[in-house]
Amino acid sequence: MFNLTPAAAQQIQQAAQASGAAELALRVAAKKDADGDLQYGMGFDDPKDEDMKLDLEGVAVVIAGESQELLFDTVLDFVELNPGEFNFIFVPTSHPTCGSGSVSTGGCGSGSCGSGGCGSKGTTH
Repeated sequence: MFNLTPAAAQQIQQAAQASGAAELALRVAAKKDADGDLQYGMGFDDPKDEDMKLDLEGVAVVIAGESQELLFDTVLDFVELNPGEFNFIFVPTSHPTCGSGSVSTGGCGSGSCGSGGCGSKGTTH
């Protein structure tokens, strides 16, 4: 099952408030690119009937069918990558060799969540 850390949940809640997206869910997505690497994305969006709906650490999360298997056993965290540089990372717990090239850049996959919120409505990267 997909999960978030408390640090990620807190940052997502802050971004939702700052961007006026508090009533929207966090849509999380993953896809394999042509060379097999996983690419992750997230953004605030309205839930759809066919989405998997989760309530994680007080954050409404939705995942479309095509991303559910790819995000299984993945944790979204918010960490300090370099001194003073914080970002979201997707950590596939079923891949103990995270960072070996089997996931996207940023070591264990990365997503962005700037002052404008977690991406834009309906956006996946």
